Amino acid sequence: MSAKPIRIGLVVPSSNVTVETEMPRILGRHPEETFTFHSSRMRMQTVSPEQLRAMNAQRERCVIELGDAGVDAMLYACLVAIMSTGLGEHHSVEAKIAEQLSEGGSDARVLSSAGALVDALSDMGATRIAVVTPYLRPLAGQVMAYLEHEGLTVTDWRALEVADNAEVGCILGDRVMEAARSLDLTGVDVLVLSACVQMPSLDLVQAAEDEFGIPVITAATAGAYRILRSVGATVDIPGAGSLLRADAAAPAAAGA
Repeated sequence: MSAKPIRIGLVVPSSNVTVETEMPRILGRHPEETFTFHSSRMRMQTVSPEQLRAMNAQRERCVIELGDAGVDAMLYACLVAIMSTGLGEHHSVEAKIAEQLSEGGSDARVLSSAGALVDALSDMGATRIAVVTPYLRPLAGQVMAYLEHEGLTVTDWRALEVADNAEVGCILGDRVMEAARSLDLTGVDVLVLSACVQMPSLDLVQAAEDEFGIPVITAATAGAYRILRSVGATVDIPGAGSLLRADAAAPAAAGA
């Protein structure tokens, strides 16, 4: 157990209200570590290519602000802002943020929601996935192409076609589950129930995993998983899907 709380920096769109709610809820369940959360915001209201580009241009200011807070890990928490920019872009963005932090004397671990989703799926051994997104279809299509470029096969996907980012944060769980139930999950390794840290989904993950009988993750649970791995903490958090029980003790064999 760490002698002091682990400080997590979150770079978030100004209209995002979900990641700062779900991430503390997830990591607050950790059996050993305690975490504090520190955010810096980039102006964005509509999930459109133009506003995403303008938002990304504010990144350096946010990184400086969070570097001043002495965070241990930093998450660039807008998946589509990276995946809509170019294939493999999370590698470049994470490297640039790490370089900027290093120049300021910080050795914080650098993550992005886009990279966290890709890395979590890799760690799970997933090759065939199904995905639910809140985005308009053109942006959702770019997300699917990005995931395919990372070596994944997207067998089926749904776009809820919500452009206003504030409205994304109000999408009801019933609507997310309705979209998930309409997917063809034949041969799917992992269901990505929410490929967006703004679309609320944490309360759905374990129930969806139980219903569909396959691992279920979201951008938020993948982000939490990669944060824990990056700071060397155990991954054993109940009630948020099998990904976050990666280090849980195996159940004793019957009769042992």
